[in-house]
Parts: sequence; structure tokens; C-alpha cells
Amino acid sequence: MARKYIRVTTEIPGPKSKAALFRKERYVAKPLAPLAPFCAARADGPVVEDLDGNRFLDFSGGWGVMNVGHNHPKVVAAVREQAALTLHTDFTSVPYEPYVDLAKRLAELAPGPTPKKCAFFNSGAEAIENAVKISRVATGRKAVLVFDYAFHGRTLLTMTMTHRAIPYKAGFGPYAPDVYRLPYPYPYRSPIAMTAIERRMLSLVDPREVACMVVEPVIGEGGFIVPPPEFLPFLRELCDRHGFLLVADEVQCGVGRTGRFFACEHAGIEPDLICVAKSIAGGLPLSAVVGKAEVMDAPIPGSLGSTYGGNPVACAAALAVLDVIQEEGLLARADHIGEILMRELRALERTYPVIGDVRGLGAMVGIELVRDRKSREPAPEETKRVQAEALKRGVIFPTAGLYGNVVRFLVPLTIPDDALLEGIAVLGEAFAAEAK
Repeated sequence: MARKYIRVTTEIPGPKSKAALFRKERYVAKPLAPLAPFCAARADGPVVEDLDGNRFLDFSGGWGVMNVGHNHPKVVAAVREQAALTLHTDFTSVPYEPYVDLAKRLAELAPGPTPKKCAFFNSGAEAIENAVKISRVATGRKAVLVFDYAFHGRTLLTMTMTHRAIPYKAGFGPYAPDVYRLPYPYPYRSPIAMTAIERRMLSLVDPREVACMVVEPVIGEGGFIVPPPEFLPFLRELCDRHGFLLVADEVQCGVGRTGRFFACEHAGIEPDLICVAKSIAGGLPLSAVVGKAEVMDAPIPGSLGSTYGGNPVACAAALAVLDVIQEEGLLARADHIGEILMRELRALERTYPVIGDVRGLGAMVGIELVRDRKSREPAPEETKRVQAEALKRGVIFPTAGLYGNVVRFLVPLTIPDDALLEGIAVLGEAFAAEAK
């Protein structure tokens, strides 16, 4: 089919990208392993252009950061305006208005009737780590409950909380103490009764020692797993019954990705703390812990902070992101994108037996590849080949899952329908090439 958004006119990588990547091999540490085999020069909306002028549809969004698309003009304008006023003071040194304004807006967006407050940091991992710190002070307890398939970050504590060992934990132990893992309901592979979660908890730790339970309302890095509707309400009741806090990790599933600003809204629950990052500031480093005011105020003054956390330029960008989501109707748009993805991907599922499952919530959609639909044996190598074939044809698809066998879609919520369909058509070509 004719390409409207994609343009590949050189080999990949082209000569300019190849030269830059040659320098990368000399000067950049090998553990930093890029997905794309080229170097970006500029980006706009759903498109990334490389140094050689090739144009790719970016369905990775910088790992879920670009919900409003690359270089949204309102975000860029907000960054320029704020950068001309002040780049940095550190809010705990000299406070500034964008931090306060953003805290107010996120607190008002958070679900539930309880008054909320916010604290800002740089990354998702920092938000999770600070949520645990806040929980420990608020409860006077130390233990942390997490789940199978979780990804919470790469710091010592959040790496411990993360499920997948390779590559995220390889060689980096010993790990943080008092972290206990529970089963996450995985409808395609391991559906479980809610009572099994509590039984596992009671076998691992005295609930009177638990400070918080940290959970992704929809699993991200672990495979885009959508739990059954009773899961989060059960966790809310479990936390209340045993007196520990419920922390929602919405670093990837938040900021409108699922068709609600916070994914936990689908379940009608009010977490004690919610962590957001990635798409909140349109590409600038920013994360937040949004929580019940009484809980957020539990640590003593001066005990939380970050030199760059809640940077004024990042806060201005985030305020612009919130405006874009509201003004452009991106929550409804996420549902629309999800409908297109589910329809088109299920059509591919009917053609290619390697697709074992298509699942999602809103625009957070993934397809799981298996070698045999009956045994459901994961197909990581086949997934890599499909990913590589798509890249050659101009679409960047990220993967996920404990076995790396899930193709996930992190398209901007601003993506035009025809761009989305063009990318899916390329994915179909990649599956056809893999099936030969």
C-alpha cells in the first residue's frame, strides 16, 4: 500500500545514523541498548525522522511517554515561555507557581472524595520509592506487597519490586528487604480466585507488618495484562481490612492511556496514593505522587524532596499536557483508538496462528505471540523477528512481557486514524514475512 506517513529511502541505518551509532559504540555504555537501529533527528505527532530523512511511525512513544504526541505545539510553547522566565530554583529552595498549579489540578483529577495533595519527582521509579517511604511513615510499618509481572523501576527498591529478573536485575543484587510478591490475575495464562491472593499474602508476611500494597491497575512492561474487574475492588477491601495502604502505579497506564485519566477509575476505587510519570509532561522528566492529604502529610517537613523534581519547565509542560487532554478530548480518543486496534488486531489473529491473545483497555493494547495456541508456549524469537520486519518497513513497535513475547501499542492519543491504520498494515506485512 502507498505510505503517507512512512518514508524509508535508505538502508536502515542510513549513512548518517550509521556514523552516529559508530560513535555510540565507542563512547556510550553497552548496557544502554536502543530498540531502533537509527538516530532521531526530529519528531512530530506520531512520526520520528532519522538523521538520513527516513520517517517512521513511532508506536513506542519513548516507552509510553508521548500520549499527546511528539512535540505537541502547546507543550512546546509552554516550555519556551517558562524557560524564558526561570529554568530552576528547586521548589524546596524557592517555590514557584507552576508546581502549585499542577498539584492543584492533579489533586482535583484524582478519584474519590478524600482531599488530595501532591509531591513531584523526576522519574516513575522515584515516585514509587517515595510512595513507599510515605506509606511506611503513615502506617508505622515496613513491609511492601507487590505482584507477579510488575515493573516498578530500576533503583534498588523498585528493582526489587520488579518481577522480571533478566535484564532488570541481572547481577545487581542483593535486593531490598521486606518485599513480598503476590499472584496477579492473568486471564490468558493464569486466572486466579481473589482468595488465592490473600492466602499467598498470609503465607508470606504478617499483614500487621505491611505498609502498602503497590499494584499496576493494568500491567505495563510485564505484558499489558488487564485484570478481571473484581481485582482492584478486592485489593481495596483487603487493604482496608488489614490496615495497609493501596498504591496504584499508573506510571504507564495513567494520563489517559486507558480512556480514563487514571486507570483505577475503571474499577471505581480510591487508592491511598497514585504514582504517575512518563506522559505527564509531554517528554520532560517529571513524576508525581498524588494521594490522600492525611497520608501525604505524614512525613516530617524536609523529609521529601528532589533537586530537580517538579522542575518549573516540566511543570509548565505538564499543565499544557492537561490542557491538551481536555481540549482535544483525548480520553474519548483513547477509547476510539482502542476500538480500532482491537478490531484490526483480531482480524490479524484470525490469519496468523502465532497470535495467541489480543487484549487491552482503551488505547493500552497488546498482542501475545505463542508457538502453539493449545500449549500457549511463548514465542519470543518470533516476536523479535516480527518487530525487526516492522522496523525495516518503517514502524517502531515495542515489546513486553515476562518472555518478551507481547507486541504492545503505545501510540499517541493524538494519532490520526489513517496513521494508525498505516502502522497496523505494516504490522500485517511483518507477520506475513515471519510466516514464510
